[in-house]
Amino acid sequence: MSLRSRGARMGVIAAAVTALVLAAGCGGTTRGSEGGGGEPDVTTGTANPDAPLKEGLSVAFLPKQINNPYFTVADGGGKDAVTEFKGEYKEVGPSEASASSQVSYINTLTQQQTDVIATSANDPNAICGALTTARQTGAKVVTFDSDTKPECRDVFISQATAEGIADVQVEMIAEQIGGKGKIAVLSATPNATNQNEWIELMKKELEKPEYSDIDLVTVAYGNDDDQKSFQETQGLLRSYPDLKGIISPTTVGLAAAARYLSGSQYQGKVALTGLGTPNQMRQFVKDGTVEKFALWKPADLGYLAAYAGAALASGQITGEQGQTFTAGKLGEYTVGENGVIVLGPPTEFDKSNIDEFDF
Repeated sequence: MSLRSRGARMGVIAAAVTALVLAAGCGGTTRGSEGGGGEPDVTTGTANPDAPLKEGLSVAFLPKQINNPYFTVADGGGKDAVTEFKGEYKEVGPSEASASSQVSYINTLTQQQTDVIATSANDPNAICGALTTARQTGAKVVTFDSDTKPECRDVFISQATAEGIADVQVEMIAEQIGGKGKIAVLSATPNATNQNEWIELMKKELEKPEYSDIDLVTVAYGNDDDQKSFQETQGLLRSYPDLKGIISPTTVGLAAAARYLSGSQYQGKVALTGLGTPNQMRQFVKDGTVEKFALWKPADLGYLAAYAGAALASGQITGEQGQTFTAGKLGEYTVGENGVIVLGPPTEFDKSNIDEFDF
């Protein structure tokens, strides 16, 4: 970035921050609140699919929480991609996955003139304003794993279609409980965009005639915290002693629930499935606690997010439907409706194949 363009961008940042301060000080209606006219449009420019990827792009990954095994792997895939296109990689984030915990990190990345911000939203609304400011000052915003509002980012990297993720979890639990009985869901945080979408789609899937004998009794929240997820699993089984199965669509929750079941009287009696990583779940599959579970490759998710960010920052795409770009070793991808880019179908893991995977 030249001194002239950097100076211009700093001026935009200062103007945006000043505007936010004045808006807050006036006590009036803010963007996105009732009567405020919604979020502003951010000009994306014209795409040039033949433009080369820029070198030296600063790319920051902001997961729901750091030190979460899932995001460690996903962000690692992002780092590999950034290294390939000769950018500058960093990972920042909160230690707890609360709704607003990511806002201060986005503000800091904006002030640092970060070219690409790749984030998985803890809450679809809480980070929207900060991301909009980042985009107004020149950053490209890629959400992955969990989305914010579409108008607050450039593209969203979806693990698979939401319907596919929901359907495979219902299919797995139905198979394991013989198509009948009470089940519960152990989710992450109550406001997690992806979790809530999957749960609603699972409820819809369960309305089909073939699942009429399955009763979803409750949804519990472990907040993507190992100990709380462990305790919530214990609480579910105390509250519903006749529970036949648990679906946990979060890697932290699935591993914690498996840990509880493996040392309890419910091992082999209460089915457990959901979304997890092979390395976390291997021992529980081999000891019979979990028959099967599913997931995409989180490293590929982060890898694709980084390349999408680079394509945006280099002008190859703007996030409009139908645009294409090449994501390194993963090949060509197409931007779908509302700026959604789908990684691919999930993979099911069981005793027959789990040792083939290392992540």
